[in-house]
Amino acid sequence: MSEVIIVAVISLIGTLGGSFLGIRASNNLVIYRLSQLEKKVDIHNGVIDRTYKLEEKEAVVSEQLKVINHRINDLEGVK
Repeated sequence: MSEVIIVAVISLIGTLGGSFLGIRASNNLVIYRLSQLEKKVDIHNGVIDRTYKLEEKEAVVSEQLKVINHRINDLEGVK
């Protein structure tokens, strides 16, 4: 084989190898960043769920407080 063909084959192998390694490294970085983002989203969703539960409890406590105040007003009116 001529030297030109040998150099071209070596260049092709180097180019394909470099491209493959670059794509693989980029893919690993994207996978890592997505996993980190998923963790953050899970934490955020946990906060949202807890907020909804707190709002529900607050509504119940508020209603109980209204009932208690009404009962107190009724008892004070009896005196």
